Amino acid sequence: MSRKLRSVLAAGAVTALAALSLAVAVSTAGAAGTPTATFTKVSEWGSGFEGRYTIVNGGTTTLSTWQVSFTLPTGTTISSHWDATRSGSGQQVVFGNVGWNGNVAPGATVTFGFIGVGAGSPSGCLLNGQPCAGGTQPSPSASSPRPPSPSASPSRPPSPSASPSRPPSPSPSASPNPGTPVAANGQLRVCGRQLCNKNGKAIQLRGMSTHGIQWYSSCATAASLSVLASEWQADVLRISMYIQEGGYETDPRRYTDMVHNYIELATARGMYAIVDWHMLDPGDPNYNLARAKTFFTEIAQRHANKVNVLYEIANEPSGVNWSSIKSYADQLIPVIRAQDAEAVVLVGTPDWSSLGVSGSGGGVSTIAANPVAAGNVMYVFHFYAASHGDAYYNTFAQAIDTLPMFVTEFGTQEYTGDGPNNFTMSQRYLDLMAAKKVSWTNWNFSDDFRSGAVFTSGTCSAGAFSGTARLKPAGAWVRDRIRTPDDF
Repeated sequence: MSRKLRSVLAAGAVTALAALSLAVAVSTAGAAGTPTATFTKVSEWGSGFEGRYTIVNGGTTTLSTWQVSFTLPTGTTISSHWDATRSGSGQQVVFGNVGWNGNVAPGATVTFGFIGVGAGSPSGCLLNGQPCAGGTQPSPSASSPRPPSPSASPSRPPSPSASPSRPPSPSPSASPNPGTPVAANGQLRVCGRQLCNKNGKAIQLRGMSTHGIQWYSSCATAASLSVLASEWQADVLRISMYIQEGGYETDPRRYTDMVHNYIELATARGMYAIVDWHMLDPGDPNYNLARAKTFFTEIAQRHANKVNVLYEIANEPSGVNWSSIKSYADQLIPVIRAQDAEAVVLVGTPDWSSLGVSGSGGGVSTIAANPVAAGNVMYVFHFYAASHGDAYYNTFAQAIDTLPMFVTEFGTQEYTGDGPNNFTMSQRYLDLMAAKKVSWTNWNFSDDFRSGAVFTSGTCSAGAFSGTARLKPAGAWVRDRIRTPDDF
């Protein structure tokens, strides 16, 4: 999102996302000096859930290793996990520590997580061979972790979102559901100027971008993303994590974990996930280079074995020329490639990813003459149809014939994300992208009061995502176009 953020900061508070929790503890959980294990359902949707175990060493000696075992009810399985090894057979599941998290000092906490398929909860939990007390409980135990306190932001308080903890290594990938975009296309790559699937066929992905997850996490939930994947038939979710503006820099651990969680939710639904490093102000991406290296190292390390993750490393650069953006990309992309050698990387372009039209101009020829020094890279263009007419359209058309392009953000209204919709100009852009197989995500999947948010105000707190009754005109319009049959 470009200069429109300046008005976002005046919006009202959103309701915090609440996690549904179930707890299990070892038999002496209530006694002092005893290690405990706690199970939490971080989120649930119709066909599954995200589960997390928290181990708290309440003893006086360091645990040198740990193992958590439990039984899943018939019909419930695990599709992916992180921060632990997994063994067992059938409904008997055993998770053990990995090398980095085996030692748990007195008072310390370790977590691991998984995606469950089905509605059941674990029972018969054992922590290092000691039985749990009474299986799952209807509310969290005293040792159950709480989401971090929201950091102050210039406008509305961020809503807490529980999510998996620190990863040292990639976790097994969730198997994409049959018939989903990821199952059909697999690992993507750039071939010539196109985005191509595992078979080398040029494809177009269509989907939605979240609003800033520090403000609107209640709009991007397991339930809403199930609607996006099944009813809207979206191919891709863009996960917009602001860096400043009350975002990542205020609590890197919290926001990194939120992104991990959203990647898992998208994966479980067979959608591609764009990890959007939503830098905005300062407009020079180099200002956040050290933060970006830290963040993308962890994200790419954990998800390297997934085939559905794309990395957008600079949302909307501004106030800097292409050489500065390229320098940033040339330093950051090798950091990602060291962890994930195959994923497509998306690079923002000058003047709020307008290819220079909103500023100095000449972006297409400048980029073409001095491209990023890496393969499997695409360049980003953003437009807002009520503000960006023929000059933007013509530059974009030229870029498509010159560079690999991906539209990670567009709106049918003005560049503020608000105002009247121009569906006619929007359709011109979409027709061009369909003809040239340029992928896109629309801004934004929230109930913000502006016309560019797809839901009417109050939708997210009500959890009323299904159907079309609570869609704004822009939401109904873009939903219909996302649902256009794919050509995979």
